Amino acid sequence: MDRNTFTGLFLIMIILAGSFYFFRPSEAEMKKAKETERLDSLKKAGVTPVQKDTTKTAAIANPAVDSLALKGPFGTALTGTEANTTLENENLLITLSNKGGKIASVEVKGQKTFTGKPLILFAGSENKFGLNLNAAGKVINTNDLYFTPSKTGNTVTMRANYGANAYVEYVYDLKALSNKVAFNVNLVGLQQVIAGNNIGLNWQATLLQQEKSIESEHRYSAPYYKYLDGDVNHLSVSKDEKEDLSKGKIQWFSFKQHFFSASLISKQAFEKGSLEVKIPTAPGQVKFYDANMQLPYAHTANQTYEMEFYFGTNKFSALKAQGYDLEQQVDMGYWPLKYINRFIVLPVFNFLNSFGWNYGLIILVLTILLKLALSPLTYKSYLSMAKMRVLKPEMDEIKAKVGEDNPTLVQQEYLKLYKKAGVNPLGGCLPMVLQLPLVMAFFFFFPNLFELRGESFLWMKDLSTYDEFIKFGVKIPFIGDHLSLMCVLMTISTLIMTYFNNQVSGATGQMKYIGYIMPIIFLGVLNSYPAGLNYYYFLANLMTFGQQFLIRKMVDDDKIHALIQQNKARPADEKKKKSKFQQRLDDYMRQQQQAKK
Repeated sequence: MDRNTFTGLFLIMIILAGSFYFFRPSEAEMKKAKETERLDSLKKAGVTPVQKDTTKTAAIANPAVDSLALKGPFGTALTGTEANTTLENENLLITLSNKGGKIASVEVKGQKTFTGKPLILFAGSENKFGLNLNAAGKVINTNDLYFTPSKTGNTVTMRANYGANAYVEYVYDLKALSNKVAFNVNLVGLQQVIAGNNIGLNWQATLLQQEKSIESEHRYSAPYYKYLDGDVNHLSVSKDEKEDLSKGKIQWFSFKQHFFSASLISKQAFEKGSLEVKIPTAPGQVKFYDANMQLPYAHTANQTYEMEFYFGTNKFSALKAQGYDLEQQVDMGYWPLKYINRFIVLPVFNFLNSFGWNYGLIILVLTILLKLALSPLTYKSYLSMAKMRVLKPEMDEIKAKVGEDNPTLVQQEYLKLYKKAGVNPLGGCLPMVLQLPLVMAFFFFFPNLFELRGESFLWMKDLSTYDEFIKFGVKIPFIGDHLSLMCVLMTISTLIMTYFNNQVSGATGQMKYIGYIMPIIFLGVLNSYPAGLNYYYFLANLMTFGQQFLIRKMVDDDKIHALIQQNKARPADEKKKKSKFQQRLDDYMRQQQQAKK
């Protein structure tokens, strides 16, 4: 870079820095921008923004103000004392708050956190739920109102009065042995009060850490949603994201974390809405979710919306029993892996699970069945590698004769040798490629398998998370804050298998060492993955090694060499019509050779 170029760039930097300083927005402009953003969010929520009434806002904030100041929309519901009401069955303990008439917390009974405490999906003041109503020219969020509760059996009614014979009512009904809470919203006598043709519904929740690995929960937690006539989709699992849902009516949305979900299903479907996810920085928090949905409002004297909450596990069969395709929240992998897991692996796993065996034994049997199913491909792969090993001395002679400085001609001579010998150089790769989808399918299957949660085997206390062989206390780059014994065993077995594969295939040079690098990389990647997954890979390595040992006893190199020599002696093979691919490859090699000459 010469002096003039450097001087020019330096002056440009000064101009940019000066423009950022002198033209930065004032505090008043920044406040105005924030207010505009707030009004836009209210519009998206389906309400008409209006200016705040500072007098009444102050009155709401201070319960001791003159009662005359509270006259107006929902005046009697603006103040009160917060109190809780509970709904309980065999599966759930629901705590309802009269502040907002909402579900304040949910405990999933029969489940514990990794520390052994009761499993609470969400709780605390950060969780909000309410309707945005444009009533009498004022935006009212029912989350700020005090409802009057009444309980009959396992049904709780929450009512906030607007005036005589006009009110907002929530009805919660929890049936026995159910993870669903029926939720009805009744808007009575408000047809002349509420403006607009839509009602905004807002639900915000911060989901709490339940598992030992917060990174694992981040990896599998995201808000999901389903259009009425569409597929199930989700937002990002790795970053903050907000998405407008305007492609059609929305049947349900769900605040999903790794093994548990909180979902809201609308019988009438939401007109449109938006979902947002944020990764909080506070300890013990997994994700913050924010949903803004719109419900159609027909201005009838008694407008009713029928909905259902689902609170419970992400066990595939449990979600499927709820209907509405909720089971598609379980990440079975991308196409075609999800179809392999859903229609092959999962049915076999459920069949084995019906015997009541330990899950470590079930994984063992599942691995054996998989290896038996893939044994023909394993045999073909080994046989092809053996043929290439037998041909290696002749290939070395060709390289020495042609010279390493002419790789195009070397490859051309190799192809001639392959053809004469009747050997396919891709014969060892193709069977391995065909096996890859099944091997990769388990990478998604085991980490999302709820059945492994809290299940122990050997020294592994929980197959759904990593086993801590050594805990460092500090995070080490590439490895993390611990070392998983099962992951170490898996890595060692992979290195041993790589060594023997190199002996079989006769790999040399860079290809010989790449096989040793990959297991080390997998050690860093899989160290924080579930012990059940590493246990499966460890078993698969052992069984593959056993298969290759048996096949090696069955395969005779001398017979392979004799067969290759017979193929080379057959003149009919030279007369066989070349495939289009072979013809193009030969033409390309010939052109490269001519160009080099």
